[in-house]
This record gives sequence, C-alpha cells and structure tokens, in this order.
Amino acid sequence: MTIYLLGLRGSGKTTAGRLLARRLGVAFVDLDDLTPGLLGGASAAEVLRAHGEPAFRRAERAALDLPVVRGAGVVSLGGGTPTAPGAGDELRQRALAGDWLIYLRASAPVLRSRLAATNLADRPSLTAAGVLDEIESLLRARDPIYRALARAVIEVDGLTPEETADRIERLAR
Repeated sequence: MTIYLLGLRGSGKTTAGRLLARRLGVAFVDLDDLTPGLLGGASAAEVLRAHGEPAFRRAERAALDLPVVRGAGVVSLGGGTPTAPGAGDELRQRALAGDWLIYLRASAPVLRSRLAATNLADRPSLTAAGVLDEIESLLRARDPIYRALARAVIEVDGLTPEETADRIERLAR
C-alpha cells in the first residue's frame, strides 16, 4: 500500500510525508523532486519557465509511473498533479487497488503565511497573479478535485507536521 498526499503547496505534504515515512520505515518520494528531471531541469521553476505548464503536467503524469514512485510507501504529489491529463484517473485506479489518497487541506491564510516564509523563487507562479496572490483561486479550483480523489481530508490549520503525520498514520492503519 502506498499513501499519496494531496494538497496545495504549503499544505505540509513533504514535511509530514517525510516524518510519516520515517515512522513507518518505508521509502518517501516527493514528486516535485522527480518531475523536473524528466524535462532535463533542476527545479520546477526552471522547467515551468523553459517548457510551460502543459509539458510540466505531462511530466508529472509520467513521474507517477516511475518505479521509485510505485515502490514508495509515502508519496507527496505536486499540488497540480491531480490536474495533469490522466493523473486523476491513474490515482483513482491506485485507490481502488488499495492505496490511500489523503488530502492535507489548509486555508488560504495559512497557506499564504507558510509560503511567505519560504524562498518563493523555488515556487513558480502558475497564474499572472503571483505565488501569494493566486492561493485563493488555486484553492477554489483544486479543492473539489482533491476532495473527489481523497479517501480522507485532514484539516491541517493549526497542526504541527508531527500532528499531521499522527493523523495520517491513524487513518491508514
């Protein structure tokens, strides 16, 4: 069984996912670390600028089929992975096969606060609005997609990464 973590950037997928994988003694994979390499780049920002979002989404979908992803115990998906052509269907199939898809949901103010404390150069804007200003529109657009895919939703506002990992671990038992 693999646990896939869904959510917008800043929701804690990578941090909580690493903690959870360590606790469970399984491999952790962050799709955001793999996807740029499929397009010959070092970062999401670089490949999005060089190739555009459609190519990046196709690479995200392709990354789902990499052996390292299929063999991982915990996978942090990119925030837009479920919007990549074919990715939602593939994730539904994996859920039917027994994998868990868990949506780490954070409110727009929490996401903005968390992202403002990071290096925004590593987090490319997906709209003309800018990284912090696009949060509400991305949340509105993606929340129903994440909810439709997820077996469970964890509201992460006010939770530490350890508390988030605790909740995921309890759910997946």
